Amino acid sequence: MKINRIFCGLLTLASLLPGDLLAQNDSVVNLKDQTLQDVQIVSRRSGTVRSRGAINAATITSNELLKAACCNLGESFTTNPSVDVNYSDAATGAKQIKLLGLSGTYVQMLTENLPNFRGASAPYSLGYTPGPWMKSIMVSKGASSVRNGYESITGQINVEYLKPEDDEGATFNVYGNTKSKLEANADGNIHIGKVNTEVLAHYENDWGHHDDNDDGFLDQPNVRQVHLQNRWDYLGPVYVFHGGIGILNEKRDGGQNHHTAPHAHHLYTIGLETDRYEAYMKHAFILDSEKGTNVALMASGSLHKLDALYGTKTYSVDEKNGYLQLMFETNFTKLHNLSAGLSLNHDYLKERLNLNSAWSGVSKETTPGIYAQYTLNIDDRLVAMAGLRADHSSRYGNFVTPRLHVKYAPSDIVTLRVSAGKGYRTPYALAENNYLMGSGRTLVIEDLQQEQAWNYGISAALSIPLFDQLLKVNAEYYYTHFSQQMLIDYDSNPQEIRLTNLDGRSYSHTFQVDVSYPIVKGLELTAAYRLNDVRATYAGELREKPLQSKYKGLLTASYKTPLGLWQFDVTYQLNGGGRMPDPYTKSDGTPSWDRRFKAYGQLNAQVTRWFRHFSIYVGGENLTDYLQPNPIINASDPWSSEFDPTMVWGPVHGRMFYAGIRLNLGKRL
Repeated sequence: MKINRIFCGLLTLASLLPGDLLAQNDSVVNLKDQTLQDVQIVSRRSGTVRSRGAINAATITSNELLKAACCNLGESFTTNPSVDVNYSDAATGAKQIKLLGLSGTYVQMLTENLPNFRGASAPYSLGYTPGPWMKSIMVSKGASSVRNGYESITGQINVEYLKPEDDEGATFNVYGNTKSKLEANADGNIHIGKVNTEVLAHYENDWGHHDDNDDGFLDQPNVRQVHLQNRWDYLGPVYVFHGGIGILNEKRDGGQNHHTAPHAHHLYTIGLETDRYEAYMKHAFILDSEKGTNVALMASGSLHKLDALYGTKTYSVDEKNGYLQLMFETNFTKLHNLSAGLSLNHDYLKERLNLNSAWSGVSKETTPGIYAQYTLNIDDRLVAMAGLRADHSSRYGNFVTPRLHVKYAPSDIVTLRVSAGKGYRTPYALAENNYLMGSGRTLVIEDLQQEQAWNYGISAALSIPLFDQLLKVNAEYYYTHFSQQMLIDYDSNPQEIRLTNLDGRSYSHTFQVDVSYPIVKGLELTAAYRLNDVRATYAGELREKPLQSKYKGLLTASYKTPLGLWQFDVTYQLNGGGRMPDPYTKSDGTPSWDRRFKAYGQLNAQVTRWFRHFSIYVGGENLTDYLQPNPIINASDPWSSEFDPTMVWGPVHGRMFYAGIRLNLGKRL
C-alpha cells in the first residue's frame, strides 16, 4: 500500500541520520495511531543536465522537451543554445543540424548509443524521430568517445527513446497547427515478469497549400508519415536484453501546384517517397557486478529506400547498413576503468539518376575496427579519458583515431575541461545532398576523398552561490580544422553547384557563453551568445562559408506556478548575418541577390495547463513573422538554369500557432 511504503521509507531515512542530529530535537513525536492522509513531494526537475564525466556533454530531459511542441527531433533544439537546425532548401523541407558552426554530417547521430541516420537518410532524418517518443537527448561537443566509432568530428547527438521497462501504461499526444498539420502519437507498454514490451506509433499529415510570400511555391511540402516501432527487453541478474524493430513510410509533395501557381502552364513538382526499416538488439552479460565487469554484443541494421522527383529529374537510392559491436568493460578499482572492443560497419548504396541521360552506380564500404579506452577517475575531481581506435576501410585503407578528454574540478564551483581528437567520415555526395537536384544549376560531383579533421576544445563551467540559488555560467571554445573535406561550392561557377574536395585550408572557430539563474521560485532565465568564424578555400581563396550565421543570441524564460498547474515558456533567438554565395549578373547589369544577409530575430512561446492525467498546451512559433525574402531564386521560371531553392539562410514560412493535448493512462507525464 502506497502510504505504508512512504511511511517505511521515511523511517528508513531517519535511521540513516546521525544520532546527534536526532538528539537535537527534545520533543518526542508519537507516531502510534497516526494516519498519514497523503504525502506529496513536489520538485522541479532540471531541463538540461550537464555531464559529470570528462566529455563536455549535456542531456536534454523530457522536462525541457515539453517547453515546446517538439513534434520531432528537428524541433527539439528550440531552447538549446548549442545546436542550430536550419532548412537546407525552400522546397523539400530538408533540414540539417549545425554544431560548432559546421553542418550536421559532422555530428554523429546515435539512437540508444547505436549509430543511425547515415547516408541517404541524413537530409530528412530529423523528421524521423517523433518528439513524444523521446525520453532524453544527449548532446556531446568535440570528438567524443571512440567506443561509438570514428565519425564524430564536432560531436554526438544520442537519442534515448521511451523504455519498455518504464511505468506500465499508455500516453497519447494529438497536435494541430494553423499550417494545416495534424499529428498523433501513442505509446504503451506492459510488463510480463522480467520481460517488458512497448509499442510506439506516429502519424502526421500536412495537407495545406501555404504560400506566404506568393512566389508560387509551397512554403513547406505536404508530408504524410506513418512510423511504428516495437521494442522488447529482459532484465535478469546476469543477462540483459534489449531489442526492437521499426517501420516508416513517408511521402513529401512540394513545389508548385494549382493552388499556389494557378496560371503556370507546366507545374514544377517535387515528390519524395521513403520506406525505411530498422532493427537492433543488445545483449549484455554481467560478469562481476561489483566491478562493473560486463561483455556486451550490440547489432543494428537498416534498409532505406528513396524515390525522388525534382521537376523532370528523378533519383532513387537503395541503402543498406549493418553495424556490429562487441564490447568489454571493467573497473579495475574505483580509480581505473577500461573499455575495449571490436566493431564492424557495412554500407551499401545503389543509386540511379535520370537527368538528360540515365546513370546508376553502386557504392560499398566495409570497415572493421578495434578500440581501447582508459579512464582515470579521482573522486570525480580529476577525470581523464584516453581512447585509441584503428580501422580498415575497404575504400580508403587503414586509419587511426586518437582522442583525449580531461576534466578537472578544483572545487564545487569550478569545472574545467579540455579535449582533442581526430575524426573521419565517408561522404556519399548525392545520397546526403540529393535536395541540391532541385536547383536549375548543373550539379558536378568530383571523385571525393575520405574527410579528416582534428577538433580541440576547452570549457569552464561555474556554479556560483548567489542569494540562496546557483548562478550557472558555462564558457567554451572549440577549433576544428580539416585536412580533407567535401565542399559544396556555389562560388566557382554561377551555373554550377560543385561537390568537390578541399584544396587549401578549412576551419571553424566557435566561442559560446551561456548563463542560467532562477530569478524567483519557479522562474528560470537562460541567456546565451555564440560567435562562429567558419572559413574554407573556394577556388583558391579562403572565404567565409556561405549561408552561415556569424553569431547567435538566445534568451529563454520558463515559469511554473507553485502547484505546478501552469507553465509558461518563451524563447527569443537572434541569428546573425552572413555571406551569400557570389551572385551572377542579370541582363540589366544588377546582381541577382545581395552579397550578404542581415540578422533576424524569432520569438516562440507556449502555455501549458497541467491536470492529473492530461495536459493541454497552446503556443506559437516565429511570432515575429520574419521571412527570408525570396528564398527561391527565380521562382517565376523554375525550368531555367537560374532557378535555385537551395540558398536558404532564414525562415521560409511565417507566423504559426498550434495546440495539443497529452493524455496519460498510468504513466507519469
